[in-house]
Amino acid sequence: MPSIETDSKPSWADQVEQGEDESLPPNTETFDESTGLKTITEYKFNDEGKRVKIIKTYKVETRKVSKSIAMRKTWRKFGGAANDPPGPNPSNTIIAEEVFMQFVHNKEVNEEMQDEQKADPLSKLKGQKLVSCRICKGDHWTTKCPYKDTLAPLQESLQTDADKPPVEGAPEKEASANPQPKQLGKYVPPSLRGGDGMRRPGESMHSAKRDESATIRVTNLSEDTRESDLQELFRPFGAIQRIYLAKDKVTGQSKGFAFINYHRREDAARAITGVSGFGYDHLILNVEWAKPSGNS
Repeated sequence: MPSIETDSKPSWADQVEQGEDESLPPNTETFDESTGLKTITEYKFNDEGKRVKIIKTYKVETRKVSKSIAMRKTWRKFGGAANDPPGPNPSNTIIAEEVFMQFVHNKEVNEEMQDEQKADPLSKLKGQKLVSCRICKGDHWTTKCPYKDTLAPLQESLQTDADKPPVEGAPEKEASANPQPKQLGKYVPPSLRGGDGMRRPGESMHSAKRDESATIRVTNLSEDTRESDLQELFRPFGAIQRIYLAKDKVTGQSKGFAFINYHRREDAARAITGVSGFGYDHLILNVEWAKPSGNS
């Protein structure tokens, strides 16, 4: 730390001998290599007109930096710091904290990856299908195919039938005899896409009407009830076609009632007899026939 030592003003006789010369002695600078301490001694006059001596002590440290930083330190200063000595000048330079940056993908890592790829040329082919079986299209050799005894004879027979020439005098197919011209740009309903223009049964887009006579209504359910719980409860009485559990849109909890639709009315009747009045989740269930919706 800099220290200040005040020199007492010389006597009148000393000033006469010195010729009343009040010039300050030159600054001195010493460096101790063993301890790494640098001492600078300066002289100046204080506000009271007395000559003072200022001693500044610095700890000199040597740090290794990268080549780019060392190169920047050799650049010539410009502007207001063109005549400054080496090192930062507090009047025009602000020294902040050192920020250490760590790059995940640096140049050395990329070079190592490129060297590994050059050493192993098959690394680029990893994940690709190099071998394909002619029988099952698997990623193994054809001679080692587990289906070569079953699929190979079948493929050979199909290939043989396809290569056979047509027999003379044989009747041709009906489709080839009366070809239907294709009409582009016109919509054809699914029920008329057979080509003959006739409606086919079972090709309607509307689903079959549900039998509402085999639907029962369950009330007094708890809020924690789920469709899986109702499935386990009503499955022993017969095959269930559909389960609808009313839920709150916000909380997602049960509203307390549900509809069970059976395939057979007899199964629904047995479910009413068996479950109505049954205690489930600390509540007594009420099961009855559901009223028809009225939709035709």
